[in-house]
Amino acid sequence: MTPQELRTFCLSFNATVEDFPFSPEFSVFKVLGKLFALTRLDLRPLTVNLKCDPDDAVRLRGEHEGLIIPGYHMNKRHWNTVTVDGELPDQLVRELIEDSYDLVVAGLPKAERLRLDRP
Repeated sequence: MTPQELRTFCLSFNATVEDFPFSPEFSVFKVLGKLFALTRLDLRPLTVNLKCDPDDAVRLRGEHEGLIIPGYHMNKRHWNTVTVDGELPDQLVRELIEDSYDLVVAGLPKAERLRLDRP
């Protein structure tokens, strides 16, 4: 997955925006103001911080040692840093991004979740 593909995929989700609250180098992808992906698109290897169910986070780190690690500068229980350099299948990376988005949406107030479901 290229940096542009990563960016395009993150922006493909409903009500998602790209923001730069930390510095112009760090892309923060948010749904209704809540972070679900954080990356520096010019960094090599390309990595992305993604929210993850705590049990899945531990399992994924064990299954993909060195490629999925505890979230850098994030809550290590709920966030993973995923290396997007071609060693992990693109489909897995897309699933992890989608899971992160879904977890954040699930934590939104009901009224905001309902707004997302409208066309």
